[in-house]
Amino acid sequence: MEIIVCIKQVPGTSEVEVDPETGVLKREGIDSKMNPYDLFALETAIRIKEQNGAKVSVVSMGPPQASVIIEEAFMMGADAGILLSDRKFGGADVLATSYTISQGLRALGNPDLIICGKQTTDGDTAQVGPEVAEFLGIPHIANVKKVIEVKDKSLVVEMDMAHTVEIAEMQYPCLVTVEKAVGQPRLPSFKLKLATKGRNIPILSLNDLADKDEKNYGLNGSPTRVQRIFSPEANTDRETWRGNSDELSQKLARKLQELKFV
Repeated sequence: MEIIVCIKQVPGTSEVEVDPETGVLKREGIDSKMNPYDLFALETAIRIKEQNGAKVSVVSMGPPQASVIIEEAFMMGADAGILLSDRKFGGADVLATSYTISQGLRALGNPDLIICGKQTTDGDTAQVGPEVAEFLGIPHIANVKKVIEVKDKSLVVEMDMAHTVEIAEMQYPCLVTVEKAVGQPRLPSFKLKLATKGRNIPILSLNDLADKDEKNYGLNGSPTRVQRIFSPEANTDRETWRGNSDELSQKLARKLQELKFV
């Protein structure tokens, strides 16, 4: 069984500047980490590997320094990793990102199962996984909270549908995006760090993909643009009220009405 996990390097802090021209986050010179939801996706893949036997590979799209999260994936139990990196991929919106990843996955062959985190902390769209599946033309299920059974030809999962919990089965090849409830990620292993030190991480550029049309990637292939990004204003104003329960409840009600919360 071939499993591919999509992972992403995201800023490790909320103090990130934005390019005023493109609306893209300035990632240079800031601490980065693996997207937290991707840790749950990787844990899901490794558990399937341990229980059913599988090869687990990770794919990331980003600048060359994103290879550090692939090395982290090795320390957690991934067998191989690929980095999609090209300046022509820069500035991609959700659609262009999904298309680029789908092209990278096509270049790697036909995995049985693709696992993604529910969303990323720097975008929060929760759209990349399903869009990758649509570009690949394979079935997909989002918001998976539990893998119930891994069969020879299909996967049975439990998904969180906000107001209901549903169980679904779909045949391979397929894609799932997972919630945090799927299982606590393991810590990187120092033993695996030593064993995988120096493991090759191939880098795929635009020239390695089947579609080499630059108009489909990066800013050129992005039909949406961020108009404005700004940090929320911090409000540290506070009031202290004293009185009995009736007086305080009336003051609170008036304040909520004044602020138009009710």
